[in-house]
Amino acid sequence: MTRAAALAGLALIGCIPQVEPPARPVPPPERYDPPPPESAAPIYHEPYPLPPPRNAARPRRRPPPGPDRGQLPPPVPAPVERAVAALPAPRPAWEARPVAVDAVEVADTTVTVRPGDTLSRVAERTGAGADAIARENGLVPPFPVRAGQRLRVPGGRYHPVRPGQTGIAIARAYGVEWSRVVAANGLTEPYVLRAGQRVLIPVPPPERTAAAERAAAFRLDIDDILTGGEPALASNQAPAKPIATPRRVLPATAAVVAPPVGLAPGTFLWPVDGRIVTRFGPGQTGERSNGINIAVPTDTPVRAAADGVVAYVGDGIAALGGLVIVRHGGNWTSVYGHAAKLLVRRGQAVKRGQTLALSGATGYAPRPQLHFELRRGRLPVDPVAQLPRAPRLPERAGGA
Repeated sequence: MTRAAALAGLALIGCIPQVEPPARPVPPPERYDPPPPESAAPIYHEPYPLPPPRNAARPRRRPPPGPDRGQLPPPVPAPVERAVAALPAPRPAWEARPVAVDAVEVADTTVTVRPGDTLSRVAERTGAGADAIARENGLVPPFPVRAGQRLRVPGGRYHPVRPGQTGIAIARAYGVEWSRVVAANGLTEPYVLRAGQRVLIPVPPPERTAAAERAAAFRLDIDDILTGGEPALASNQAPAKPIATPRRVLPATAAVVAPPVGLAPGTFLWPVDGRIVTRFGPGQTGERSNGINIAVPTDTPVRAAADGVVAYVGDGIAALGGLVIVRHGGNWTSVYGHAAKLLVRRGQAVKRGQTLALSGATGYAPRPQLHFELRRGRLPVDPVAQLPRAPRLPERAGGA
């Protein structure tokens, strides 16, 4: 190469600008980070790493779990509506008429029937309940006794019932569950106490503390209201007649008259039209539903399933929020929970299809819905089996 050519080459090289080395070295392919596992949050690199060589196996990114993979995310509970709008009404009878603790302690004994004695006189003399003495000695109505007959008197605490007192109030006064009082006294339908009746108060089991027993006594359920919510009738007192309009107010201490005598087959109708979201019976998490939950928009009219008399209106059961209980003929009862507005009063006669309340999401409801139960006596039954048709297939089991 001539000297002139070399000088020309050097001149050209001097015209090319110099490139600064990169501030951060690019990681080699073998240090490429695969995508994180599903359980980790996505990580975004800046700058992005180089892709792996063409002949390397590309890592697979699994799609996140979702509905298309059969793994639904857990539902987000909706806000719970706590307020329940109701017509002005007196407090429940078990709150309006408190009970004083004045039970009589009676020891186990045996007595001899005197001439002219009746079972009631024997009970009065001993302080025990006539019903308890009859059960102990196998006596049946009209409970005849004869002079010289020996009767066993079961011992225990006997509370004398006063007019207007309810079973719930009596149980709460002694800090025991009303269901245990029902069992101890063998009470049956219609569960209305009588003034002068002596109710046996069971003693709490030794393994339960007094505080635990009292706390349990103050947790109301539907069975408590059905069996212990009616005021006791005084001697020769007639039950109150049903009221025809919510403009009248029945006194809290008035015992409601019995509902219609019977029900014709196919009498019940659906209280609302909606989608069943909770079925009757045990749920997936082990809890049991005594009815069904039907999803409906807020303020949907809730209709009476059959003719009857309103036995309870209020929000005394926290889980169910706004609640209406209606007694029907044939020993049937219907229950309507989670209402946002209550439109009837206790003691009111209602017709099949009449609006009782407006739906909501009160109590422990995760969404606007109606909790609906049917009971035959004290036994909850599947409402779907008693209704003419199911509006839609159930979505899931379990619930309130």
